[in-house]
Amino acid sequence: MKYMILTFASQQDYRGMTGQSSGQPAWTQDDYAALGAFMRAFNQELLDSGELVETRGLSAPVHTRRVRLQQGVPVATDGPYAESEEVLAGYWVVDCSSFDRATEIAARLTSCPGPDHVRARAYADVRPIDEHQPDFEG
Repeated sequence: MKYMILTFASQQDYRGMTGQSSGQPAWTQDDYAALGAFMRAFNQELLDSGELVETRGLSAPVHTRRVRLQQGVPVATDGPYAESEEVLAGYWVVDCSSFDRATEIAARLTSCPGPDHVRARAYADVRPIDEHQPDFEG
């Protein structure tokens, strides 16, 4: 079964990671290097176990474009969004034996290094991927 593990961040988080003023202490180069090393090792372990299908980190929310229907017409709006609004930051698609195993994998992300104020509010969601249309009863 395939599962998607989703992580979230705000524009403020992205600014802090690049050393910019964000209202919170900025990440140091060592913080950022530790994050990169952790992610490389985490991804390699999933690749070695055969459970990694795909993973991607996403660019900062300021580079986002949101499309919604307004008065019957699709309208695109460019970022940035509110500094504190959390958006999808990255994801992993894993193919593993159970929801519990996918949750174990996601739980390992709690060991991801970073400044304490970031780690204190970090989380990951785990969602099964539906690989077929649901059967509707008539």
